[in-house]
Amino acid sequence: MENDIVISVKNLHKSFKLPTEKAWGLKQAIFNRLKGIKGYKEQKVLNGISFDIHRNEFVGIVGRNGSGKSTLLKTLAKIYFPEKGSIEINGSLIPFIELGVGFNPDLTGRENVYLNGALLGFSNKEMDTMYDEIVDFAELHDFMDQKLKNYSSGMQVRLAFSIAIRAKGDILLLDEVLAVGDAAFQQKCNDYFAKIKGNQTVILVTHSMENIEKYCTRAILIENGKIMLNDKPEKVAQAYRKLWS
Repeated sequence: MENDIVISVKNLHKSFKLPTEKAWGLKQAIFNRLKGIKGYKEQKVLNGISFDIHRNEFVGIVGRNGSGKSTLLKTLAKIYFPEKGSIEINGSLIPFIELGVGFNPDLTGRENVYLNGALLGFSNKEMDTMYDEIVDFAELHDFMDQKLKNYSSGMQVRLAFSIAIRAKGDILLLDEVLAVGDAAFQQKCNDYFAKIKGNQTVILVTHSMENIEKYCTRAILIENGKIMLNDKPEKVAQAYRKLWS
């Protein structure tokens, strides 16, 4: 149903320039240019990716390291911009891509909540209504007035993830969130995913086929920058395992 589509990706292409040699000085740079020596090679990471995601789907994106899945997420989050293709998003998108993005270590936990909210497009008044829920989920009540640089990495993960899931966005974009944090936090993530399955739009990049089969309503397998399979979680998990056999 067209009205139900919240993310539409059409013919997405993304590449990076990898340096192959250094040009020492202006003279060498001019010589290389005249000889047609670029000094870099182009690595195609996404090569014609197209898919739609419907409201309240829980979609897993899987693939081997270097397949392009994390680049795809960063392109959806507008951290990267594609050379070709289009992305249409209907609703507010909340990314949890890399720990530390949107955080300032010299600010307190409380100040970082509001800073992160501002970067996500929320006003201070809107963040006021979300603040208690964020802190409750993170279980960091006694640390919110301490500077973030004094937090352990596990505490930072808890705060960042809590902001992502309690910021009341329409679409959650998560990259390997279950691979970080202690066992208790991972269980809390598991419980939360079980609760929101079918009630919120989620895109999850993971290497865990157990999580794909447990939480996802659909999954996409990417290989060499292309979609290899877009199907039921069980079929995608089976195809992913065959890549390693």
